[in-house]
Amino acid sequence: MQSNMGYSSLFVLVIFIQLGSSMVVFGSDFNKDFNIVWGDGRGKILNNGEILSLSLDRISGSGFQSKNEYLYGKIDIQLKLVPKNSAGTVTAYYLSSQGSAHDEIDFEFLGNLSGEPYTVHTNVYTQGKGEREQQFHLWFDPTSDFHTYSILWNLNTIIFSVDGTPIREFKNMESKGVPFPKNQPMRLYSSLWNADQWATRGGLVKTDWTLAPFIASYRGFSAQMGPFLSQELDSTGQQRLKWVQNNYMIYNYCTDSKRFPQGFPTECTAT
Repeated sequence: MQSNMGYSSLFVLVIFIQLGSSMVVFGSDFNKDFNIVWGDGRGKILNNGEILSLSLDRISGSGFQSKNEYLYGKIDIQLKLVPKNSAGTVTAYYLSSQGSAHDEIDFEFLGNLSGEPYTVHTNVYTQGKGEREQQFHLWFDPTSDFHTYSILWNLNTIIFSVDGTPIREFKNMESKGVPFPKNQPMRLYSSLWNADQWATRGGLVKTDWTLAPFIASYRGFSAQMGPFLSQELDSTGQQRLKWVQNNYMIYNYCTDSKRFPQGFPTECTAT
């Protein structure tokens, strides 16, 4: 999900890498850490900066972006997704740099009819190229309460986690010729928008505008570093990752032979 929003101040976390400190760099006040950048009032910061909400109606969605950029670390945010019939809506939460050769690390939450599960869509872009989609269902209702969605990004790996449980790992395989995001600081973005041409059952189910406005809520943002800069999954983390992928993964580009008839991408077969 590439954004057209311009740069503001650049905050390079490498400064803290050199200091070797473990610290929370940002957190807790959305007024200090984020700007609502589109939506004409549909995005709101509430409760003295503790809560941020995005709204979608027939006219427009809304979105925000971080005031600062990040180069490595662990990003956490708590999110309560659009409840009930959310078909056609997409809530996106991602890190991205700028330009045609941008890097990007994506969470996207694809809405569904009441009682049907959300689809968690993940992707990794390097140097402007994505097409590394993995999709999951969740083992809980993500609309009834806040849950923590995390991106850990360091020189060795990118790990997507939900409530501390890893769901996906994208390892640094530059030694095998696979590009890896490592040099471009990224800003955090989130948006709520209508994508009923593709989001739910390939576009067969459309957004029911009689239910608008659709609202997603955020709290508990933090950006950390220190020990996360060299962290990888331990044996317990690997077991939890395998559990999720065995039970809740619904799409993996690395097994889509129809999509890659000439052979899978290198990272799918490298060990």
